[in-house]
Amino acid sequence: MTTPARAAICRGNTQPFSIEDVELDDLKPDELRVRVVACGVCHTDMAVRDAQLPVPHPVVLGHEGAGIVEEVGSAVTVAKPGDRVVMSFNSCGSCPSCDIHAPTYCYNFFPHNWSGTRADGSPTMFMGGEKMNANFFGQSSFATHAIAHQANTVKVADSAKDIPLERIAPIGCGLMTGAGAVLRSMKVRAGMPIAVFGAGTVGMAAIMAAKIVGANPIIAVDVNDSRLELARELGATHAFNAKDGAIDKIRELVPQGLGYVFDTTGINTVIQDAWNLLAPMGICGIVGASDPADNLTFNEAAFMGGGRRVMGILGGDSDVGPFLNELLDYHVKGQFPFEKLIGYFDFDEINEAIEASENGSVVKPVLRISPE
Repeated sequence: MTTPARAAICRGNTQPFSIEDVELDDLKPDELRVRVVACGVCHTDMAVRDAQLPVPHPVVLGHEGAGIVEEVGSAVTVAKPGDRVVMSFNSCGSCPSCDIHAPTYCYNFFPHNWSGTRADGSPTMFMGGEKMNANFFGQSSFATHAIAHQANTVKVADSAKDIPLERIAPIGCGLMTGAGAVLRSMKVRAGMPIAVFGAGTVGMAAIMAAKIVGANPIIAVDVNDSRLELARELGATHAFNAKDGAIDKIRELVPQGLGYVFDTTGINTVIQDAWNLLAPMGICGIVGASDPADNLTFNEAAFMGGGRRVMGILGGDSDVGPFLNELLDYHVKGQFPFEKLIGYFDFDEINEAIEASENGSVVKPVLRISPE
């Protein structure tokens, strides 16, 4: 028997999100039904709205959900009814990447996250008895209730029992990506210089993680002075406006070159300028979504001769469960104060939340969907 819910329907960028009645399918053995307490708003949601990613419309988006488990399938072991959980991306669990605990690079990422259905083609959601595209990142959490999966659901550790779910929600994507890029993907070393280009959620998370590991200096680059000020508060030792000679200032500050560059902008000219700042064996990590037509150009001799590296990064190389709780432990200890990024909106203010994200007035909007 289906479960009634309310969900924000995306029909593209020509009309606003509309909250409407939907029904959730019965659970499969590896699935959980979660009452969603809160969900972060991410730029990936907007990329789907704008048809920049191959997700079918109309669709229920939302992929930074947190809530309370109401029911579980017969094969679920990660949580039980009543547990507080956070949801992240889904994965197949059996491909060569999943076999080595690298699910962000799952060979079957598309059918498990972006197809609008379960990987087997069956729908998780209906509207008026007709199939509704959902299962976005294995959850579709712009809704009062979501179907999640064994692979993408994390029980919140008891050490974080006093942290409200509305604060925890955005840890499942943007925060995980930025922090993971530093802690897991690039494995930033203490005492080494890093520059982070773009001070949004992902960039701010990287800055906080760089402080955790003791990188020095930690340089933030953005075009928004208020965000640069916040970046300093969160751990940046230097903050340069990209419109005011940031590249030259970095070169003057770190004449030996940067150990690490982390780009969240996806702008090829920015990436190329930043790459040219790398020291020997320096790493340039890239997470920004670039125009599919864009290419990057590097000098081959400098690339090879200096042992410099360029690394594409998805999801901060997270293995989901252990890493999300590791980040929550840092938060509990005061080392990962991501609450300073959050602005809260009621569920029916979803369009206002999206506007705040796009105009930069809020770094990380979070929707309050139901009381905890």
